[in-house]
Amino acid sequence: MIQNNPRQKSKAVEDLRKAFEHRAAWMYLLIDEAVKQGLTADFARKAIFRCGCFHGDNKFRQTSNLEEFARQFADPNVTEIFEMDVRAGEQELAIDFHYCPLVAAWQKFTDDEGKIAELCDIAMEGDRGIASRFGAFDFFLGRTIAKGDTVCELRFKKK
Repeated sequence: MIQNNPRQKSKAVEDLRKAFEHRAAWMYLLIDEAVKQGLTADFARKAIFRCGCFHGDNKFRQTSNLEEFARQFADPNVTEIFEMDVRAGEQELAIDFHYCPLVAAWQKFTDDEGKIAELCDIAMEGDRGIASRFGAFDFFLGRTIAKGDTVCELRFKKK
């Protein structure tokens, strides 16, 4: 069973977590319905990547500086919601998530750990899309809560 226990947070953070859970529920149900109708989940992967590209182009200022990118990507609200530890340096941005509201939502629909891991990887297409808009660094996904790890590891490294 995936362990994903949040620390007690303010009402504002709890409300934002609920909003993330709501979006994750949409994602789960859209993919589930599409698969029932004969599609594969590949459509969702492509759409979420495109969404990440859109955000990379419109939400974030272009930079080759990982410390500046960290301030944009891991703002204080997001850091609290996902209980993130952020370590930014010149060559690497390392972000460890200790809680995931998306996983919390998906666990309400299924206990299939493989399905939750697949949904997580599909959701990560958004971050891959964002990273694709920054030519100075690469994105790497390490361990994930969805695969039963205690942490999600996102890494951005200078090329």
